[in-house]
Amino acid sequence: MEFFLIILLLLAVIGLSNFINHFMPYIPVPIIQIALAVLLAALPIGIHIPMDPELFFILFIAPLLFHDGKNVSRYALWKLRKPILLLALGLVFITVVVIGYLIHWLIPSIPLSAAFALAAILSPTDVVAVAAISSRVKMPKTIMHVLEGEGLMNDASGLVAFKFAVAATVTGVFSLAEASWSFLVIAIGGFVGGAILAFLIIHLKIFIRRLGMEDVTLHMLIQILTPFVIFYIIEHFHLSGILSVVAAGIVHAIYRDRDQSPSMQLQVVSKSTWSILIYILNGLVFVLLGLQIPSVMNEIFENPMFNNYEVIKFIFIITAALLMLRFLWLLIGWWGGWLHKKQIPKPTLRLITLTTFSGVRGAVTLAGAFTIPYVIADGSPFPERALIIFIAAGVILVTLILASIFLPLLAEKELGKTDELKDEMERKAKIKSIDAAIAFIREIVNDENRGAAVSIISNYTRLRNSLKNENDLDFERLKLEETDIRMKALAEEARFIERLKEEDQPDRETIYLMDEHIHRMRVAVTNKMQYRGLFIWTVIKRTFFNLFQIFVPKKKKNLLGEKKKIIQLKVDMAKAAINYLKKQMTPENEEVYLVIIGEYNDMIMKFMLAKKGVESKKYAQMKREIQNKAFQAERDEIQNLFESREITTEVTRKLRKYINIREAYWMEETSVQKH
Repeated sequence: MEFFLIILLLLAVIGLSNFINHFMPYIPVPIIQIALAVLLAALPIGIHIPMDPELFFILFIAPLLFHDGKNVSRYALWKLRKPILLLALGLVFITVVVIGYLIHWLIPSIPLSAAFALAAILSPTDVVAVAAISSRVKMPKTIMHVLEGEGLMNDASGLVAFKFAVAATVTGVFSLAEASWSFLVIAIGGFVGGAILAFLIIHLKIFIRRLGMEDVTLHMLIQILTPFVIFYIIEHFHLSGILSVVAAGIVHAIYRDRDQSPSMQLQVVSKSTWSILIYILNGLVFVLLGLQIPSVMNEIFENPMFNNYEVIKFIFIITAALLMLRFLWLLIGWWGGWLHKKQIPKPTLRLITLTTFSGVRGAVTLAGAFTIPYVIADGSPFPERALIIFIAAGVILVTLILASIFLPLLAEKELGKTDELKDEMERKAKIKSIDAAIAFIREIVNDENRGAAVSIISNYTRLRNSLKNENDLDFERLKLEETDIRMKALAEEARFIERLKEEDQPDRETIYLMDEHIHRMRVAVTNKMQYRGLFIWTVIKRTFFNLFQIFVPKKKKNLLGEKKKIIQLKVDMAKAAINYLKKQMTPENEEVYLVIIGEYNDMIMKFMLAKKGVESKKYAQMKREIQNKAFQAERDEIQNLFESREITTEVTRKLRKYINIREAYWMEETSVQKH
């Protein structure tokens, strides 16, 4: 029961941290979570959660890196492989050597091999912390992709270097050739092994579906267990479990893109489940980190062998050295040409400094430090174990605080015109949410609801086009293309009337009315001012005609019949235009064609509603259901944009309000139609 209460308390801390961040957005969530956890550990309620590094890695790091591997841009990883590898491998090993010698020189009581171990565990950057800290910072996408790739890859290189350095301290034996060969085997074996296991798990799920088992719960259970199973199996063979789950995530992403027809329900449940899981795991990582800090601090501060001020000074010196080394590596790499390619613009000093402070250390560093054994081979204590863990915890805190202070300051010039950028951010987010709604509708479309779906897609496409920059050449091209297609559709309507003339079907007066209707529509497309004049003249004519009919009541029945005949004729003309447009539509031009097809479908629906037919009611109901789901797809996309740091909290609130208003108007309109 006590363990259950502790779990509830930790989850409450995660919720409280996000609540505080809502009112203090300038403080990153990880800092708030660590601070709350430190306060919780300091309270006299006896909360102590021992750090089990192996359990920590499989329980937290495995699913987080699997999720990151699934969502990272594979194209960007491959395109930027050179700078990523130079940071994830080159910088890690340079850090081990340079910082290792510095630590041994600063603190002679730490042997050189143990100093290398501390330097190795300080070398990996934390991809979770980087994402959280940089959420308010405007950074080029290329730099963000490099940071994400570095965070995914350098965990493995840093931990492998750490294990060899610890083994050298414990046994007193070290071979560079053996270590280099082992690193290649561990890294490549872990990556390939993870990819193979992911491939087998994917085909297991395909096999289960072929048996007719589309149970969402079963498939979600397999999906959630995947990173844990893969990490455990690969680690059992003494290969890199970290690289194995990254590889598994990438393989799953490739499979998802190729679309092996998972159900729509499974996709929705999967997305929601992983969102909640990653939210909780991210929070728990920093909360558990904060809970360890007081015990580590007490062990050092209460030990008379250590000078507290000196130890804190060591933390600042080592942190400064790590950042300086990273800055020089980036500077030499980019300006020396190692990292510079045509795809990667040569950054300014300010951008290099921004990338330097993004090298935040996190949970992997602390968890790795706790794996240091208590004794070495001869039975004596591991040299300065408590001091090494304390320095690791201190460096994590200092890098987190420095990043949260300096990243927004360094990015201030990048932000420049705040209002203009905010408006552009809002406009782009609206377009992305509309694209998400359109994509969702296309996924659920079938033969029965196709007309309603096309009508809603048409409305969304018109809305999307209205959000485009009118100075954009693409916008002008779309307008011209739309005009041309509308004229072709009207020409098809005219050909339909000509075919009826040849068959002598409608009377002369009806043909005249239809010709006049097509003429008005052509004018509406090509000359809006002239169309307004025609529209006013038509209204005047109809008014006089209706007044005249008051005095001729005997013809009322015939007039109703004529009206129904004209409505049916317009429906047939619209259907002829739709058939023509569908034949002309291609994947390249469907954006414009769907707008016009949707307008014709709306016209048909209005005519059918006028008849109060059962078919029209069914159509209206399908349209309402699809539109409600599309609004939810918009909200989901806004939430995704907020979580991926593409929009601010303020913009998120505005966009949610914008969707709510549109939904309210839609509900009002449909309720009027129903009655």
